[in-house]
Amino acid sequence: MNHDTDATHSGTDAEPRLIDHLIELRARLLRAVVGLLVVFLALVPFAAEIYGALARPLLASLPAGGQLVAVDPAGGFFVPMKVAFFAALLIAMPWLLYQAWAFVAPGLYHREKRLAMPLLVSAVLLFYLGCAFAFFLVLPSVFGFLAKFTPDVVAMTPDIGKYLDFVLVIFLAFGASFELPVALVILVLLGWVTPQQLRESRGYAVVGVFVVAAVITPPDVVSQLMLAIPMCILYELGIVAARWLKPREEAGQTPTA
Repeated sequence: MNHDTDATHSGTDAEPRLIDHLIELRARLLRAVVGLLVVFLALVPFAAEIYGALARPLLASLPAGGQLVAVDPAGGFFVPMKVAFFAALLIAMPWLLYQAWAFVAPGLYHREKRLAMPLLVSAVLLFYLGCAFAFFLVLPSVFGFLAKFTPDVVAMTPDIGKYLDFVLVIFLAFGASFELPVALVILVLLGWVTPQQLRESRGYAVVGVFVVAAVITPPDVVSQLMLAIPMCILYELGIVAARWLKPREEAGQTPTA
């Protein structure tokens, strides 16, 4: 009888906890969506200007009088809206990640919280840095390279939708690739690899970086090199950060007498 009573009590205790978690998850998701929607609605009136700013690297490489065209009749409306949404997603990313953090943080230990917050902030900043690097350096170089080898008899009139898809792929590729130091630090903290193993595998890593750059970038040498070289540098930074954090974590785990 006592065992049945204990089981009943444990079941009734677990159920409210699960319901509380689901309610909290719904609240966090709602706040995230509302925040994203507010930013999106604020950017909608400036959607055309945002797209114009995004198109500058290409327009600067086109011949005098060159411009983009909308092959789809509705493209002139939906493409700027799509740009406004992705711009809102980038701007609201800290708010979205904060909602995710606020949901999982109560279940983390103090050491995990101490390590997770710097890694989360670093991941966001590195993603922004990768997108900025792509916009200000990679895209002008890529379009300049492509325009130089385009025959004079070919009129360059890119479609606005195709251009947006191209730019978003570049942003995603560089933003995700710049997360390499954070990924290496997490692998070291999980104990899957050591900084020494990362140093010893440097040659294989360089080959892998160039293979990845060749796969996820457009088929031109410029963009591949401009992704591979920063990734090699970020690999070294990841090793340095892992060597710095690992002793600190071990020191924090050392039991006191």
